[in-house]
Order: sequence, then structure tokens, then C-alpha cells
Amino acid sequence: MNPKTSLLELEDLKIAITYKAVKHLRLTVRPPGGEIRVSAPLTMNPETVRVLILSKLDWIQAQRQKLLHQDRPAPPRYLDGESHFFQGRRYLLRIVEQPAPPRVNLAPDALELYVRPSTPPEKRRQLLEEWLRGRLKTAIASLVAQYEPMMGVKVKEFGVKRMKTRWGTCNPGACRIWLNLELAQHPLPRLEYVVVHEMAHLLEPSHNQRFWGLLDQFYPQWRACREELNRLPLIN
Repeated sequence: MNPKTSLLELEDLKIAITYKAVKHLRLTVRPPGGEIRVSAPLTMNPETVRVLILSKLDWIQAQRQKLLHQDRPAPPRYLDGESHFFQGRRYLLRIVEQPAPPRVNLAPDALELYVRPSTPPEKRRQLLEEWLRGRLKTAIASLVAQYEPMMGVKVKEFGVKRMKTRWGTCNPGACRIWLNLELAQHPLPRLEYVVVHEMAHLLEPSHNQRFWGLLDQFYPQWRACREELNRLPLIN
């Protein structure tokens, strides 16, 4: 029997239930946004599943509150000497004022942001994000080109944007994927996992057994990367 998925709504919660070849019901509350997932045996009655979930409702709410209110890093102020991350490495932000067009230079231990005198922090943020976006798009393009022939798919379009609850999304019908700008800060293996994850949705739209099998086939280390990303709060 193939896995099947249904949606249960309780109070203000939306709970995705997947019936598959497991022996026991498993309930997880996933970071960063407190998404609730349930795996249930194929033969378990839906009403039994509902009753078991109801019995865990207080625990679910407590876990979601813990995730939603966990300590998050203070938003950057884009001042000289701040720490910023790029591809998993920490760099100091160096603000260099000069009467010339703005640019960013990646030095061995610093991100050098060249700006005109009196450039406000918001403009500095925009300049640095534009640079990060360009670097991330280059890395994504390389990964897409690497995996398209391996996976037998074609990505017609990809983009980068800020997302509050997801590392990536896929529109299988349009063959389009989107990646979170924050991935520019992470080590390349984590970006590679998210790219392969979204590309796998071009072959299988659902998070079912076939989908996870595709990840096992094309990016076997996906579990470690997913765990690393799930431990970290999104900072948007």
C-alpha cells in the first residue's frame, strides 16, 4: 500500500498526517515554525489517530511555543566590526568610506563594504544583500547544472528571496524553485541539500516514501544537513 496524506485541523493547528508502513504513530513538531507532522500506520483508523493526537495537544502547544519564542540572534546593524557569515565562515564587516560607487570585496577574514560617506545602515544592508544574492545565485546555478542530468529534470527558473518559515520552495508545474537568501550564510553542503530537495519535487511533489528515496539516491547525506538546518532559527 502506498503512503497517503491528510490534513487535520484542531483549534488553530493544522496537522499533516501521513499513513505509511510504520508500526507506531510518530508525532513531531518541527523547527523553525512549529510545523506539526504525524506518521501513522497504514491500518490505523483515522479516528484513533485523532484521539491520540488530542491526547498530546498540550505537549504539541508547549513545543510550538518553545520553538516560536526561542532566542534568535539580534538583527545586524551593518556597523563596522560586526560579525557576518558567508558560506559557513565568519567574517568581520569592514565599512570603508570613499567618494566612489559602492562595492563589496571578500577579503580573507573580512567582508569589505565600500560606501560613500554617511551611507545609512539600511542602504548598507541593501548593498550587502545584493552581493550575497548574486553569490548565492551563482552557486545555485552551478548546482542546478550539476544535478539536472543526474536527476533527469529541467529547472526552467530559479530565484532567491527572503522567506520566514522555509529554506526553499518548488512549483513542480512551472518547474520553478525558490531558495531562501539566508542560505548564502550557510556552508555549501546545506545549500546543496536544499537545492536537491526542491529539484526532487519535480519528480515527486509530495513528501512521501518515494520522495525520501530520491534524496537517498541523489544526496545520501541529506539527513545530516536537514538536522543542521532544523536546529537553527530563521532570522527574518
